[in-house]
Formats: sequence, C-alpha cells, structure tokens
Amino acid sequence: MPRRLRRLTTFVCIAAAWILGLPLAAQTVTLAGATLTNKGLVGVGRIPAAQRDKFGETFGSLSGLALDPRSWRRNADGSYTGTIYSQPDRGITRSGAATNYAPRTHRLSLSFAPAPNGATTQSQLAFTLEDTTRLTESTGTLLTSLDPVANSTGGSRAGFAFNLPQASNGRISIDAEGLVLLPDGTFFISDEYGPYVYRFSATGTLLGAIRPPEAFIPKRNNRDSFSSDNAAAGQPAPSPSEPSTGRENNQGFEGLTASPDGRTLYVLMQSATRQDGGAGGSTLRRYTRLLAYDLTSQTTPTLKGEWILPLPLYTQGGLTQVASVGDLVVLNSRQFLVLARDGNGRGASTTASLYRAIVVYDVTAATNLAGTAFDSATTPVAPNGVLATAVTPATSAVLIDLNDSSQLVKFGLNNSSADNANTLSDKWESLALAPALDPSAPDDFFLFVGNDNDFSTTDGFMDGSSFRAAQTTDTMVLAYRITLGARLINISSRALTGADGDAHFAGFVVQGIRAKTFVIRGIGPGLAAFGVAGTLPDPVLKIYDSANRLVLTNDNWNDGALVADLRSASATVGAFALPEGSKDAAVLIALDPGAYSVQIADSSGRSGVSLAEVYEVP
Repeated sequence: MPRRLRRLTTFVCIAAAWILGLPLAAQTVTLAGATLTNKGLVGVGRIPAAQRDKFGETFGSLSGLALDPRSWRRNADGSYTGTIYSQPDRGITRSGAATNYAPRTHRLSLSFAPAPNGATTQSQLAFTLEDTTRLTESTGTLLTSLDPVANSTGGSRAGFAFNLPQASNGRISIDAEGLVLLPDGTFFISDEYGPYVYRFSATGTLLGAIRPPEAFIPKRNNRDSFSSDNAAAGQPAPSPSEPSTGRENNQGFEGLTASPDGRTLYVLMQSATRQDGGAGGSTLRRYTRLLAYDLTSQTTPTLKGEWILPLPLYTQGGLTQVASVGDLVVLNSRQFLVLARDGNGRGASTTASLYRAIVVYDVTAATNLAGTAFDSATTPVAPNGVLATAVTPATSAVLIDLNDSSQLVKFGLNNSSADNANTLSDKWESLALAPALDPSAPDDFFLFVGNDNDFSTTDGFMDGSSFRAAQTTDTMVLAYRITLGARLINISSRALTGADGDAHFAGFVVQGIRAKTFVIRGIGPGLAAFGVAGTLPDPVLKIYDSANRLVLTNDNWNDGALVADLRSASATVGAFALPEGSKDAAVLIALDPGAYSVQIADSSGRSGVSLAEVYEVP
C-alpha cells in the first residue's frame, strides 16, 4: 500500500472510531520487563484564568499537584470525588522582575466523571477552590517570590545549618514548583532558586529544608548565589548573569514525588546543571539528575540515590533541542513517569508544540552517583553535554504523547498554530496519579496532567495591584487512564507459633509495576476477642524480600510513626481493629513489585497461636 494511502486509511479509521463513539486502541510500552498501557484521554477540566483565591489574588495555575489519597472515592455511578492540592509558581513578572507574591498552596475539591469516548464539553473534571494557605516562617513572616540577592550573605536562620535564598526585603525567597503531601499532613515543596526542597506544616509553617550536594548549588565568584537574574526593581543584576556551576537560572528542582508510604522523597532537576552541559544552552543540557532521599527521619533526610535521566530530544528550526522536565510521579523505587515538554503552545511565540509527552524512566541499571565525586561541582558528570563513560544513565520509553491529535480532538482540543482557547498552552508542569478503584480493572489508574498558565489573565490582581496579561489562558487538567499492574486484595495465615525454626512464615508476591501500600499484621493477643485460646503473647513481625534482606520489623503496632494512618488504612481494607496498647504487631508499608515473606515469632521465644495478614491498601 502506498505510504500516503496508508496514512489516510489510518486517519479515516481513527476518525470513524471517534465519530461512532468507539474507544481507540490502547497503546502499550514495555520497559525493563514492566508493561504499561495507555488507554487514552478520558476527561478534561478547566479553571478560569481569572479565578481568585481567598486573599483576592489570581489563582495562578498548577506548577504542582498532590492528591489526598485518603479522600479519593469511587461513586456508585462510576464518578469520583476527592481533595487535591495545587502549587502555583512565583507569580507574574513585571519588566523581567519577580514580584513580592507570597508563595502558597491551594486546596480544591475535585469531582470527576470519565468520558472514555470523548465529549462536546470539557467539564469531566470540576474543581472548587476550598482554601488557600500562604507559606510562612516560624515567626509568621510570609515568604516571598522576589528574586534572591546575588550572594547568600544574610540568609541564615535559626535551626538551619546553611544559608537560605533571601530577597532584598529580608524574606526567604522560593520559586515553588513541585508539591508532595505526606501521610501526616505535612508538605514538601521543591524550589528553583536554591534549588532546595522545603518541608511545611499542614498550616504552611516552614519546618525544614533539604540542601542538595554542591554540584547543584549555583555559584558566582566561588560563592553561593541564588539569584535567577530577575532582580527586583532597584536591585542590581547578578554578575555574571548565569552561575558558573550548579543549576542554571530558572532550571532548578521542577519535579517532586514520594513513595506511597511517605518514606522516600524523589526530586528531579528541570535540566542539566551548568557544568553538565547546561552552560551550552538548550541544545546540551540533556543529562539531568534525579535524587532520592530517605525520610525515615524527616528532620534529617538522607540522600540515598542519584541517577542520570537523559531528557528527550526534538528538532526545531533545524536544531536539536532538549525537552524540559515538568514533573514526575514514582511508580516504584526503579521506575518513574516524567512529564517532558518543549516550550511551545498557547502563550508562546510558536503555538504548535513539537514535543510533549509522559515518559517512563527505569533506573535499575543506572549508576548511583550519590556520595561520589560527581556530587562536587568540580567533577562534571557530562562536561560539554557528553556523558562520562563511567556513568550508565536510566533507560526510557514514551507512554503518552500529549500532542496526539486523535485524543485531543475527542474533547475539542488542539495542538496547532491556530492559537485559540482550545489550543494546549506552552507549560505543562504537574502530575498526579489516582487509582481507578474499578473492580473490573483493579490495576487501572488515572493520570492527571496540569498546566501552568503563568497567571495569564486579562483580569488579574497580585501583590496589591491589578494586572492585565496579553491573553487569557485557562488552567487545564487532562485525565488519562493507564494500566500499571495487578492488585492483591488480602491473604492470611493462622498457625501455632514457636521460636526459631517454629516461627510463623507466610509468603506473598507483589505484582504489577507500581509500588503498592500494604497493611501487614502479626496478631496474637488481638485474637482473644474472637475466643481463640493460647495466643502468642508478644508477636514480633519481620518482613523480608526475595534476597532474604530484612525490609522492616515491628514489635508493638501502636509504637510506630504512622499509627494514625495505620488505623485509617486498616479500617479502609476491612481489617478488624486491634486493642489499644496491645502487643500485636502491624505496619503500613509501600513495597516494590517482587516476592516477600512475613515472619512472626514471640519477643521472648514463647509459643502460641498467631495470625499473619497482608492487605493491599487501594
């Protein structure tokens, strides 16, 4: 068949399927033995560009998204409701200067009615702004979005072992991007100025900060220099305009995600550091870095992983360009979904995007750079944009092409030079993953993809005055349905348990792709309420992986750090409540796909009846 006719036939088939209301064929990708399926765009939602928050200021769109999993519900009619938090960035710029906009988070209620076959409206996702929290220091002083002063002197704060980016008005400066909600209600927010990661209380009070290795810290004249060259009116521009090493201006920590149990935090640079090719502009800054922090102690997070992610390439104007990071979500400790894009779309000089995709990355075989010489700015991992031969990068594959016209047209959207209200905007910067909770497809999820409209409204207000942008660009969220893996509901095992070789053992396998959260319990005294005699007096629960490595241990269930979440998760999965203060053992834990075993034995070597239970938390 001639190529032109083959393309025409493909287009006709796609158009016919859409007109007849038939779902388009799912797209599958396999990476490192894991298979993921994109079932297509199933909904769109909009928030008007002129939306204002409770402080009377322009809403500001979605640089970050964080779904509260405890709120997420599937209704009898197949619709969904929940609570989602959003993170705007640093506000508008006036004449190239950042303003004194106070960084904040928004809480929104979300209702979602999927439309797999498309719709004539873009209202499948409906958002209601419930509250806005501005970020403050412990003293109550608001943070600011103003560009930090060129050198770090003056940014010291009690309780911090390092200087923080500080503006000319004395406030801490952050250019907020990524957003993570932890099980205890606190937040992590990633920042481009530092680049740092900040932890805030549920009420927006600064609790701590993570300073990455020196390779990431912007340096001018051999000193920390957090300015992004957007100096406030009356303030001097930094010299030189770009740092010599560390993050490039406005290319800091863009992506942020955490494991489902909140024990590991992942943060991703928007592009390569200056010494790793960033100094060569957008054509060489391909080799960006992903960091993993152990949050066992949230007050002292520990760097435990660091990998190179090669960003996608595309061609524009005859030149090879590097796509930038928008956001990421973790699937398991090896695999991640990354939003990568060019800078084209509504609001940019070129409105037709050439690259906009959700990419799956796998770091299984990648070199872990944490704690190596590459964490020093003097040892580049990719000098002049060429990756060091000693370093193996992550592998990747495209799961979703956001520019796929066959999907966009289902909801009246476009990616073209037409530049109308239905043209996808230039900045897509947020991701959130939600389980479909569908009994007929327990391995399905929804991936929400949000844009950042840069406060583009003709009816705006911020920092005490009104403003008028050149055009109106609504906040928009796209919802895709994807398949990630199978779900285990519950297994249990009852046995007469002794010491050593007579310990109670049970095995189970976590299937699929995404790390999954489990309630795992070793029950002895709690069985007495059901008339069981001779129960194990004081069970100790141990979880091992397939290499017989101890993953986690617990003696008394209510001694852990996540007791409230453990109680809630146990109720969600239908597990019977344990007596307060009992010596039963239980944990809430996220486990990667693989084989695991549970061991139960008495703390003092005594014997008795025990029950092992494993529940997957939806």
